[in-house]
Amino acid sequence: NPEKSHKVEILAKTYLEINLEENENAAEVVEALSLFDEIPEDDTKPGKAKEAAVTFLLGEAVWKDMETNGVQTLYLDMEEPLLKVLSDMEMEGVKIDLVQLRKYSAELNTEMNQIQDRIREMAQESSLNIMSPKQIGILLFEKLRLDPKKKPKSGSNAYPTDEETLSALADKHPIINEILEFRGVKKLLSTYIEPFPSYISPITGKVHTTFNQALTATGRLSSSKPNLQNIPIRTERGKEIRKAFVPSRPDGLIVSADYSQIELRIMAHLSCDQHLIAAFRNGQDVHAMTAAKIFGIDIEDVTADQRRIAKTANFGIMYGISSFGLAQRLHIGRAEAKKIIDDYFANFPAISSYIDDTVTAARETGYVETIFGRRRYLPDINSKNGTVRALAERNAINAPIQGTSADIIKLAMINVDKRIAAEGLQSRMILQIHDELVFDAIPEEVEKLEKIVTEEMENVMKLSIPLTVECNHGNNWLEAH
Repeated sequence: NPEKSHKVEILAKTYLEINLEENENAAEVVEALSLFDEIPEDDTKPGKAKEAAVTFLLGEAVWKDMETNGVQTLYLDMEEPLLKVLSDMEMEGVKIDLVQLRKYSAELNTEMNQIQDRIREMAQESSLNIMSPKQIGILLFEKLRLDPKKKPKSGSNAYPTDEETLSALADKHPIINEILEFRGVKKLLSTYIEPFPSYISPITGKVHTTFNQALTATGRLSSSKPNLQNIPIRTERGKEIRKAFVPSRPDGLIVSADYSQIELRIMAHLSCDQHLIAAFRNGQDVHAMTAAKIFGIDIEDVTADQRRIAKTANFGIMYGISSFGLAQRLHIGRAEAKKIIDDYFANFPAISSYIDDTVTAARETGYVETIFGRRRYLPDINSKNGTVRALAERNAINAPIQGTSADIIKLAMINVDKRIAAEGLQSRMILQIHDELVFDAIPEEVEKLEKIVTEEMENVMKLSIPLTVECNHGNNWLEAH
């Protein structure tokens, strides 16, 4: 039940009908307590003995439930062996170059002040607080009148100024993009750069993140304190943060190994679409091939813009994108977006069938599964509320793809870790960022390490299309990626 709480008191009620908050011990708890030779009294933590006994009982109950749902193998072959791998990664930690981080922080602050000056000049307000949604709302909708129909949010006198609202007005005035730019730089500073030094251990001089193994609904790992998995990497500014991730040894190197288009490959495998399968087997540019099909032209004639549209469609389809969503992403009309989606499914009927079949099966069973049997339950898949149902349908389409991708890299991590130990290497795996593994490497081991990592990641399982890995190294994470 990946989306339900894993707190022991909730599991105790669900599986054992025991209320941990009540003072009386249930007979089962008393019996479980008797299995322990001696329970130390600790007044500072009342009820912990009872919690331990309940956890002991829960072990059996949950294990039986896992057998009923066919996920014991998933646990034994994947999740339990991964515990040690993640533990070692957390202990190892990641070295951060604070000098580089402070230098970049100063650059961003300068840039942010320059953007602020431009916005105030455009607005003709020298004291405008760009971080105030209220002031920005008054500027855009009352002073500049960019959308005369826009009204303040109900129950308040403030206008909506969220990213979606502003992006829709981007072509109305150049000040919009400047405001979004300012917010982007501010978020980069406040979320990713300024808090970082506080996470560096005074003992090791490294950042030791916590990997959460059972938090996401699709089986993906997440990380916290700090979250190293949502450092923005698509923007040039975000990429610069990676420059501060360095090897722990002065002569060391960072190695990065990244699955190439793994979710698209999984969609090709699950849907059995022959066009996508052939493109991946032949090493073709899959987005250019998709564009050629959608626009009915030769692959040699595909323009950069057509390839961009096809790429957005390819990834959007995996997430159950609507014509409205595609129109927003591509900044085109809904009719044009609908035609792109219709043409996509006309040329890739196997993908259309896969989506229909997956949603139909989810309606009947109430869940979807990855190749490895990891389930995601979708209680809203038959909801009478169209919006709620549509979200469940999008999750039904995406969860088997994203979940299988998560499962594959988890298995790869286990296998890579075993090989590193077996070969006696001193290089260490330090990070997993969804489709990418990062290593703190010793120079003389780099060639061997890259060979091991590529072999294990590419051969973790056999699909109808090859899994390919891009592996590079450098003096920091940015150079290696």
